[in-house]
Amino acid sequence: MIFHLLSTFAEAVILVYALSLFLVYILLSILSGKELLKHFYAEKITNYDAILSSPFAPTISIIAPAFNESLTIVENIRALLSLYYPNFEIIIVNDGSKDDTLARAIEAYDLEKVPYVIDYKIDCKEILEIYKSGKKAFNNLTILNKVNGGKADALNAGINIAKGQFFTAIDVDSIIDPYALQKMVLPFLTATDKRVIATGGVIRIANSCKIKDGQLIEINVPDEFLPRCQVIEYNRAFLLGRLAWSRLDGLLLISGALGLFDKEIAIASGGYLSTTVGEDMEIVVRMRKYMANKKEKYTVVYVPDPLCWTEAPSSLKVLGSQRNRWTRGAIDTLFMHRDLFFNPKFGVMGMLSYPYWIFYEWLAPIIETLGILYFILIAIFGYPNWTFFSITLFFVYFFSVSFSTYAILFDHLIYHRYTKRSMIFKLLLTSWLEPFFYHPLFTWWALRGNWDYFVRKKKAWGKMTRRGFSSEKMPVGAAKP
Repeated sequence: MIFHLLSTFAEAVILVYALSLFLVYILLSILSGKELLKHFYAEKITNYDAILSSPFAPTISIIAPAFNESLTIVENIRALLSLYYPNFEIIIVNDGSKDDTLARAIEAYDLEKVPYVIDYKIDCKEILEIYKSGKKAFNNLTILNKVNGGKADALNAGINIAKGQFFTAIDVDSIIDPYALQKMVLPFLTATDKRVIATGGVIRIANSCKIKDGQLIEINVPDEFLPRCQVIEYNRAFLLGRLAWSRLDGLLLISGALGLFDKEIAIASGGYLSTTVGEDMEIVVRMRKYMANKKEKYTVVYVPDPLCWTEAPSSLKVLGSQRNRWTRGAIDTLFMHRDLFFNPKFGVMGMLSYPYWIFYEWLAPIIETLGILYFILIAIFGYPNWTFFSITLFFVYFFSVSFSTYAILFDHLIYHRYTKRSMIFKLLLTSWLEPFFYHPLFTWWALRGNWDYFVRKKKAWGKMTRRGFSSEKMPVGAAKP
């Protein structure tokens, strides 16, 4: 009798959680769809050339940390130099590389060591040298050589010497759309009633694409299964998740691969936190809290354009390490800012965004695993409710595939990046296989991340080896996101 009651209660909890998760995702996808269409039509009448020709366009500092990037550093700097924006500087932060990253950059761009007075507005490891080029074509390029301190510390070092009103934090191994700065700065220039403190854009997977001279010249669907799964995952996260949270004014995360920030607010908030592996999420939350505590109107905006292409891990080991780190970074940020939980003082961030991350991002894989263990347990003891189990499994699978299909087709209709029908077919086929092969791995890596955070107290990033971009199809081994 008691076992039956407990079983009924457990099934009710699982059902309520699953239904609430479905409802939240449906509402977010509807809201994202409306915003994406609105943005699509607004793009047709937006004159970005006005920004290019304006003498009042604000200076943007592009900060790119580099650690052991010798394979790609020259080509990636070349790509950054070709961005279409009238007033920007590039700051490459060599974060104590052990290879010849610095030497290759010095040789390729005719760099010379220059005297420089550094104002350490934010704490960071010692800046050893600063290099500038004697060639006029590269006069907006600066390379900073410093003691190794990690990505967050390198970004802080770049902020300390940045001249721009805004700064862009990027991964040096990413391919940035030439028009990215124009599109990301536009919300800062057009905002009226609120101060924009940060913007972010869509991140895409560049595996199997063709790259030449740091530019994307041909877009392809990844040949390998794991990167294809990540294409679908990124579509769901960026187009059907972050766009909706931006519309609700509750966006808590801007990808570390590409984000544009108000430098004044970032410095006032203390810069990047070097003691966490989730520095990209943590700085957004801290900047939002800073503005809320000052009782100033502000917003964080998501730009739903594919502005950055990056290599995705194609090996289980590296992908697992990446997702483990993402899990630990999210948990760290959530616990560090637990005063947000259902706190009306912080508006949408406290009442909606933070609880969502607790219940549907952090706890989701844990609750899913407990549900699986529950069904295994009652099957062992001979009390399985196969009807409930079958119906639940069917609806979870059906919803997952439907959600992925919606993301794939909506992206195709709006942006039409994958031009061949065979590409769309490969993605749709992958969406049917993903719940069986990729999702269980994703859940396992999230559980390992929880174990490493709470039990092992792990703080390390983990090694992220890559083969780098090539001018032919890119067989990617792994990525450092």
